Amino acid sequence: MLTRAIALTALTIVASAAYAQSQPAPYRISPGLFDASRPDDLGLKVAPGTQTVTIVRPRSNSPKYNNGVVLLPFKGRLYAQWQSSPRDEDSSDTWVAYSRSRDGARWSAPMVLVPSGPVMHASGGWWTDGKTLVAYINVWPGPQGGYAEYITSTDGLHWSKPQRVLDNNGAPLNGVIEQDPHALPGGRIVTAFHMQPGLVVTPYYTDDPKGIGGWSRGLMRNLPHSGPQSRELEPSWFARRDGSLVMVFRDQGSSFRQLAAESSDRGATWTTPVLTNMPDSRAKQSAGNLPDGTAFLVGEPSGNKTRIPLVVSLSKSGRLFDRAFALRRGGADLQPLRTPGKYKRPGYHYPKSVVWNGWLYVSYATNKEDVQLTRVPLASLVY
Repeated sequence: MLTRAIALTALTIVASAAYAQSQPAPYRISPGLFDASRPDDLGLKVAPGTQTVTIVRPRSNSPKYNNGVVLLPFKGRLYAQWQSSPRDEDSSDTWVAYSRSRDGARWSAPMVLVPSGPVMHASGGWWTDGKTLVAYINVWPGPQGGYAEYITSTDGLHWSKPQRVLDNNGAPLNGVIEQDPHALPGGRIVTAFHMQPGLVVTPYYTDDPKGIGGWSRGLMRNLPHSGPQSRELEPSWFARRDGSLVMVFRDQGSSFRQLAAESSDRGATWTTPVLTNMPDSRAKQSAGNLPDGTAFLVGEPSGNKTRIPLVVSLSKSGRLFDRAFALRRGGADLQPLRTPGKYKRPGYHYPKSVVWNGWLYVSYATNKEDVQLTRVPLASLVY
């Protein structure tokens, strides 16, 4: 996955940081929202009715590494997809797993979406037009980067053969898809791909209801960076009430704050990303909107590499985030890491989110081994 930083030259870091801080930020947090003196919970309460569910807990004879957990509802069930391996991250024996649930609390045993093989496959998330479930699979053939494939199903059990995701010219799209597509009113799907060569984050949009073709590149100037990896990575996005979109990025420049860009034309063009004052752990995060239009950000706003606690932050306007709740905390709330492995460490890793049946669901991998979700009643999040 996208977990390793590259070395940047001092000149590039200075230039990139100067630009990122010189422009107005698309959003900010209210003063005192987080209490950094309390690292286990940042001084935040847990919203009433919050529940945590374990989808998979590794056993003695099952894979010990799991990450990249993504949820999507389809035909009355909630589906979870993630990547799994016997021990280590990004190993050649990685395979893509999934499970499903009728109530979000009880889950089926893991099933295979894509088995392990000579080329590594990783979870790419989901999409659906309501009739067909689309599973994106990110394929990593070598150091030049990867690309996205998809498989489809109408019953969640029987799957098509893999095919390449196509751009608006009908050509295979040479980038791995981010796991957080959302649809605009009217059906346009917006997300981002990390393009070859390397991993250069690029917004994309399509009007194909299935999200398997017709992807058009959104215009966005990346911040200065050295090497094949952009400073911005692993974005998600939310909408403001005026229809503008805000894309939120992990910052590989190690500011430990989120980067963000805006679009006022339905994802066709974007401003250059700038730094916000939202703390971050330099990790994948998730964003979206509640049914009443409230914008939310899910992540670990620790301001350092610690991916604790897991938090949902809320904004009625999409410009000022002034409420937040802890979803998972440190201390007694965090189970111990049981099996060491490459890039495994304590914390709540790579959260993604979806709204379903009156709940905000947030999925993640605890310690990169337990596949879990935390759900919050929407009634507990309203202003």
